[in-house]
Amino acid sequence: MARLPYCEDPTSDGVQNIAARIRARRGGALPNLFRMLLHSPDVAAGWFEFLSATRAETTLDARTREFVILCVAKLLRAAYPQNDHVPIALKEGITREEIETLSTWRDSNLYSARDRALLAYVEASSLTVQVPDDVFAALKREYAVRDIVEITVLIGAYHLVARFLEALEIDLEPS
Repeated sequence: MARLPYCEDPTSDGVQNIAARIRARRGGALPNLFRMLLHSPDVAAGWFEFLSATRAETTLDARTREFVILCVAKLLRAAYPQNDHVPIALKEGITREEIETLSTWRDSNLYSARDRALLAYVEASSLTVQVPDDVFAALKREYAVRDIVEITVLIGAYHLVARFLEALEIDLEPS
């Protein structure tokens, strides 16, 4: 159960426009995350635009995007993004076995050199913030400059998402 009540009236003044934009982009749904954010409409609007851009307005391929999101969620023990993104990852071609062994990826032969470079970068950036030169060099061999910038922003964005969801204990969406 969430630690704070959700915004109960997404049709009230100040909330109506952003709630409508979220619903339009999310197939009519207003997820719990946004129902909580709507207590601060301007923050909700900024969050929506920023997170939408990190997911949909980049040149990252879907596999890279979903690996980043799932890896951050696993590292931070954030159930909500895992719950939301496992079905997306499966749809985008990441296998169930790859998802299930994500926390032990170093010991698995399921991952390509490109995957390993990405996962090492997400892990280092998430756990120590400072990324070792060898980890960055491996990422740079596999990804273009723009990709690295977008990957790095995506990592930070999902740290924000995980921290917000976990601190406020926002309820999972029904499957």
